[in-house]
Amino acid sequence: MPEMPPRTPDGRYLVVRGRLWRASNPGLPEHVRSALVQALMAARREVGSARRAGDRERLAQAGAAVDAAKQALGERGPVWWTDGTPDFNRHLARNTPYADWYAALQLG
Repeated sequence: MPEMPPRTPDGRYLVVRGRLWRASNPGLPEHVRSALVQALMAARREVGSARRAGDRERLAQAGAAVDAAKQALGERGPVWWTDGTPDFNRHLARNTPYADWYAALQLG
């Protein structure tokens, strides 16, 4: 089983190859989260299928479906936390307020 990427102490981000990626909103009810993940995976499969077929219209629709699912999960669009902290999605962890935490993680 693949190792899970580390999550920032506040649970807002996953760290993949040193970069922060916004995590799903933990406040979503499990049945909603599960349905959204299923929709996301179906949309990603459709992206691949449309790409292989060379169908630009289908690809655009599938890409929009991926984006919609990711926004509903809280991984894109407005942040799901309410304390006013800025979004560091896609930033290198070493260039964010998580730098010390990430450096300690690398040493451990």
